[in-house]
Amino acid sequence: MDTTPSPLVQRRRLRTELRHARGEAQMTQEHVARAMDWSLSKVIRIETGAVGISTNDLRALLSLYAVHDAARIDELITLARASREGSWLSKYRGDITPQYLQYIEYEEAASFLRMYDPLLLPGLLQTEEYAEAILRALADPDTPAELIRNRIEIRLTRQRLLERAMPPTLICVLDESVIARIVGQRNIAQGQLARLIELASKPNITIQMVPFTAGLHRGLLEPFIILEFPDHEDSDVLYLESSRDAIFSHDEAGEITSYREVFEQLKDISLSPADTLDELRNRASQIM
Repeated sequence: MDTTPSPLVQRRRLRTELRHARGEAQMTQEHVARAMDWSLSKVIRIETGAVGISTNDLRALLSLYAVHDAARIDELITLARASREGSWLSKYRGDITPQYLQYIEYEEAASFLRMYDPLLLPGLLQTEEYAEAILRALADPDTPAELIRNRIEIRLTRQRLLERAMPPTLICVLDESVIARIVGQRNIAQGQLARLIELASKPNITIQMVPFTAGLHRGLLEPFIILEFPDHEDSDVLYLESSRDAIFSHDEAGEITSYREVFEQLKDISLSPADTLDELRNRASQIM
């Protein structure tokens, strides 16, 4: 997998820089729209990262902001060009929701991932057999076989980020029901538990299980993922993988902080990483 940040991440970084430049120029979005002879919506879409910006428009915008430093201009033009390039996901654009596609592009660029799921294993941890079983079970009866195959390919391709020379740090907290449900599918349980044991043994991956004995807790309602990035200019991203497939980032810092607190609470009531690994090995031995 290409380790270059995705176009979406580059566009997100560019929007941050352009917001800073406009702030330094003490201009409002309305001022920019009038001066550039653009619609206000175009300015807003560029600053939110919803669309890219051509290099000619960018040069004109930077001139308006009185940005004359050649090095900074070259850096922003490089970002603009990179933000408009395609990615390996391009051919799957019609097979997944826009929110999920956006999440995967963020995931590729993340340096730290916090994952929690009360129901199913996160995609990064799944074997091909588990992924296929889940995707077929959750799909509508008339879903084309090719579409399901493509979604499996997407899931397996995502997992390559864990094989990089410098992979991200991953902390995954799972409810015990997730592990119990794996054992319930005996035809795939052995391989899936073996993969979890292998991943949990890696230095950059931590897996913890919230036991049934923890009782009711704040994580029962929905799975979520918090992503952090190596560049301090890139704000964290929160992804809620549910029927609404929502993504929160820079403008929803309070929402992200709330889920980070929930994640820490879930870790506190979980088995330790070592005890979780012992539990996984014990369950695997029972289905040998």
